[in-house]
Amino acid sequence: MANEGIAARRGRPRDSAVDERVLDVAWDLLLTGGYAALNVDEVAERAAVAKTTLYRRWPTKDHLALAVVTRMIPFALVPDTGDICHDLAEFAVGMAESLHQYRTTGGSDGVSPGLAGELVAAAGRHPDIGDLIRALHARRHAMALARLQRASEREGLRTDVDHGLLIDQISGPMYYRALITGAAIDRNYAERLVRAVLDGAIIAPARAGYLGTGST
Repeated sequence: MANEGIAARRGRPRDSAVDERVLDVAWDLLLTGGYAALNVDEVAERAAVAKTTLYRRWPTKDHLALAVVTRMIPFALVPDTGDICHDLAEFAVGMAESLHQYRTTGGSDGVSPGLAGELVAAAGRHPDIGDLIRALHARRHAMALARLQRASEREGLRTDVDHGLLIDQISGPMYYRALITGAAIDRNYAERLVRAVLDGAIIAPARAGYLGTGST
């Protein structure tokens, strides 16, 4: 009911077709030229949208960029196949693939932080963007914690393992490579990282099928 009252005061409902056109154009600019190529006025012109309409939805380039990547780049989640070793590896691989796409958007060689760094900076410039990014990560974190709790109950994850710390141990090195060192973030690294993190956290024989396999 409250939402209906807000919509009535603001006039016509938001046109989702406008959002689609704008985000498609903005994504194309990001892909071809990176963050520097994303120009809000150019987006409005290409999408045939009034600048006032665009700025009402996304007040700055930073807001528009966040909306685009949230829509276009998958947010890695922990699957639940019943095998926590496999599922954490896929979670890490998904994160690696997303971060690699962030780094290489616009034709970058993937060594510099690229779009990932720009969004971190945007979170510092705009408190509302920072709140949104933290909320997105908090939602993923809560889902991962629930998955790890199930693993402790039935899949051989030690009950004394700090679940939050385990997630940090997988996520932290990924972002360190993405934002600081520029080192490779790929499936090989993600799987090796998960094996290292889970070594000692999984009760045998559950770990035998995963921790002893894969690339070194």
